[in-house]
Amino acid sequence: MTEVLIGTSGYYYPDWVGPFYPPGTGKDHFLEYYSRCFPFCELNFSYYKMPLRSSLISMMQNTPDKFQFAVKAYRGITHERGATSTSEAEEFYHALHPMLDEGRLAAVLLQFPYSFHYTLENRRYLGEILKPLEGLPLAVEFRNREWMLERVYDGFRDRGISYVQTDNPELDNLPLPTAAATSETGYIRFHGRNAENWWKGDNVSRYDYLYNEHELHSWLCRIDDISAKVKRLLIAFNNHHKASAVQNAQQIYNLLINHTDLNPAEIKIQ
Repeated sequence: MTEVLIGTSGYYYPDWVGPFYPPGTGKDHFLEYYSRCFPFCELNFSYYKMPLRSSLISMMQNTPDKFQFAVKAYRGITHERGATSTSEAEEFYHALHPMLDEGRLAAVLLQFPYSFHYTLENRRYLGEILKPLEGLPLAVEFRNREWMLERVYDGFRDRGISYVQTDNPELDNLPLPTAAATSETGYIRFHGRNAENWWKGDNVSRYDYLYNEHELHSWLCRIDDISAKVKRLLIAFNNHHKASAVQNAQQIYNLLINHTDLNPAEIKIQ
């Protein structure tokens, strides 16, 4: 039976106090509370600042032994490429190694921007930057549809890298949903469908979206298909504004329990 883990992209949101975190919950207790409700979380802070090994160890110590993390790659690796990108990838690997050793690292998420086109230069860069990260459970998300090619999927299968599926607005050259599976771990990220703010919005307004049940239900067959090809499936909601991600995570958990043969890890939202 495929292990299905559902969570959200990030947890450190003060505006979740009330909608999710109990009133009065201090920021230092966000992760502890979150980990009692969800089996898995994406860490986003690692994109903005190189994570410290000690910080990740502390996060493991403050969560249950079976709680899983997906860690987003530092922006110097994916978005701000330069002469130091390779050394930053090596530093990133070093920071994550304790999580890997403890079996707490579900994935390392490398999310490349829309401007990362399918060119020879970018394909070479991708191959080079993956080398110092070998041994980590890598998952790659492209924001540009140009990468949706069988040759890309085949290359990922050869390397054991997960291709990240996304749900996003139906806009030109944004990725389309597929059921491609390229490693033992499947990965789906729900970004919301806020077409109006996708290009002009910031990191809050772009993801300001609440899925309705019909939109989530439309994914069930695809989730079932992907899960048949993998040993573990990660489902993360990135529509974090106003705690919409929490609500939708609970909804898709209920849908999977009631309409599929899958048995996702329990979500215990108070």
